[in-house]
Amino acid sequence: MWTNWARTASCAPTRVVHPASTDEIAATVVSGGRVRARGSGHSFNDIAVAPEIALDLDRWTGIVRADAESGLVTVRSGTPLHVLNADLHRLGLAMPNLGDIDAQTVAGAVSTSTHGTGAKLGVLATAIAALELVLADGSVVTCSRSERPDLFNAARVGLGALGVISTITLQCVPSFVLRASESPGRLDAVLEQFDDLCAVEDHVEFHWFTHSDRVILKRNNRISEPARPLSRARQVWEYEVMENAAFGAVCKVAKTFPRYTRKLNELCGSLISERTYSDYSHNVFVTPRRVRFVETEFSIPRETLMDVIGELRAVATKLGDRDALIVPCEVRVAQADDIWLSTASGRDTAYISMHQALGMPYKAFFDAYASIAASVGGRPHWGKMHDLTSAELRPLYPHFDDFLRVRDEVDPTRTFTNAYLDRVLG
Repeated sequence: MWTNWARTASCAPTRVVHPASTDEIAATVVSGGRVRARGSGHSFNDIAVAPEIALDLDRWTGIVRADAESGLVTVRSGTPLHVLNADLHRLGLAMPNLGDIDAQTVAGAVSTSTHGTGAKLGVLATAIAALELVLADGSVVTCSRSERPDLFNAARVGLGALGVISTITLQCVPSFVLRASESPGRLDAVLEQFDDLCAVEDHVEFHWFTHSDRVILKRNNRISEPARPLSRARQVWEYEVMENAAFGAVCKVAKTFPRYTRKLNELCGSLISERTYSDYSHNVFVTPRRVRFVETEFSIPRETLMDVIGELRAVATKLGDRDALIVPCEVRVAQADDIWLSTASGRDTAYISMHQALGMPYKAFFDAYASIAASVGGRPHWGKMHDLTSAELRPLYPHFDDFLRVRDEVDPTRTFTNAYLDRVLG
């Protein structure tokens, strides 16, 4: 039995295959039955569920070739991001941007429009220069802006619906150091200056303790100075002890005594202290996450952020203690792109991620958020919890029907479908 990280989806596939070559991937695809590549299982919904044949790409990892001068790196699709980041660093290279979790496979991350933050930076998939895919008929094809451009536009964020990605060629950048500045703040003050921060900071985000006005403001900027990371002792204390072990204990208290959730949420916000350090980019972007949670996220037009936050504040006040969220929400931004199913397709975007500790009630708040997001054209993260169907998603994406046309061309018999894709693509 396979279960995802958040324990929100599971399945018992009829067969699990661990291919170690493109030929083995192709042989599995044409062997009969529906096929899903399941990645690391870090999606919060059932996008990776494989009811028949599961492709586990844990033997199909590593960099195939790299050109340090051009920054072009071709990597096998099953490579976890934390492995890719370390391998790139040894080559003097880095991804231009990253999210705060590195457990995903590189194919899973780009295929679901995973992102970091930065008003002048796109989702991870914007770094893709070319893709190699195994299609439903077993053929192996490549695509890029100049070669099969429609397939490229669709497959960069392809949800695993078009074929099995075998390799990804990424446009990387020289390794860089970030100065990280993390500080406590108040929500109104941060919102008032947020647009200005987005304009001058390379990467800016904030974490809002939803039942208070307290936030953690994070600003990461590229510098030309040497890395000066936190000491190992401080890393252990702040990340492992405070942000994981202690916060895990707080979540257990809230789960046992829901009436204290709001007070605990505010208390956590009041205990935030300032932290400044510098390190190589992948060490700054990524945060260890040991406490399991469920998550929903919508991308909204940047200009609607203030209104949406205002409505979420009203929800946080109105809902009872049982439905309070113990985990803070996260607000990030991304630049508009031209990828057909990217959550930032065609518009500068703000992202609001709502979280709840595993085992605690979340539906009332998540549903209220979904309704608010829908009112401003919010697009759900493809790998996080949402209930939208193809009929609701089609108006949100100008190229939705173009994506379906390409899907019909490359997978007319729906070799790569599952219940999730049937819902979101029809």
